[in-house]
Amino acid sequence: MRLYLGIDGGQSSTTALIANETGRIIGRGRGGPCNHVAAAEGRAKFLSAVGECLEEACREAGLERNSIEFAAACLGFSGGAEDKALYTRELIRSRLYKITDDAEIALAGATAGRPGIIVIAGTGSIAYGRNAQDETARAGGWGYIFGDEGGAFDLAKQALRAALRQEEGWGPKTLLHSLLLEKSGAKTANELLHAFYGDFDRTRIATLAPLVTQAAEQQDQPALEIIERAAVKLSWFADGVYHRLFRESEQVRIAYIGGVFQSPLLREQFIHHIKKATGCTAVAPRLSPAAGALLQALRLDGNPSELSEHREPQH
Repeated sequence: MRLYLGIDGGQSSTTALIANETGRIIGRGRGGPCNHVAAAEGRAKFLSAVGECLEEACREAGLERNSIEFAAACLGFSGGAEDKALYTRELIRSRLYKITDDAEIALAGATAGRPGIIVIAGTGSIAYGRNAQDETARAGGWGYIFGDEGGAFDLAKQALRAALRQEEGWGPKTLLHSLLLEKSGAKTANELLHAFYGDFDRTRIATLAPLVTQAAEQQDQPALEIIERAAVKLSWFADGVYHRLFRESEQVRIAYIGGVFQSPLLREQFIHHIKKATGCTAVAPRLSPAAGALLQALRLDGNPSELSEHREPQH
């Protein structure tokens, strides 16, 4: 039996899915983050995360990892694929490989391989699309210094700015000040600012983003404005991709994914601005990014079988 592998490697976790030649998912595994491999420590974490999730998926599928050669494997990685291709081939035996970025597999999952656009807002943010002519376009994904507008890191950064403005006396009062201090244990916003520069990494800072929604739900004006600006900027990314790839008024699937969209307020605002800008309705993805990678692996081998997310084993 021919076997296929799809892996979604992200900043917070890594997911592996194994399917047989009919497209039935027979194994699933999860591991840690694998987005950085430049340093020796990063390489070790990458090999551990991918190896761990692959081992778990093989175990669930009743397969011996060291004896498997996949018909095709597709892996999508946060931060790009260039520095991960060599290590991937060390870990995984496959006749065919597709090693790409997380946006491509997220789109493949969101639209089940059909034309459309995906907007990803996790720690960072990016929009990526593909049309029926197989032309692609992207917007955003510039990283936390020059971009990532509307991502969780950006939301936390804007929240701290609002808290600092209040503390220094030149900005309006905001619930974000007390919420940030309570959550972080800092005594002042200025102390938290220095912790952001020193003790906190980007992922930890991003975990504070839900506080913006918490404050906004209590009608805190600065928080409401942060939510509104984030939704607008994320819709700009999608609008830019849409007008590069599709005809005016063409109806296409625009999907959203990532922890930021767990905020009902931000999600509703985003859907509103997408409709206003493109005439399309933003919707949830049909399949997960890992399933998108698995679908890409099937297509790489010329296998037309379809996947259904509900076929994935539940944990």
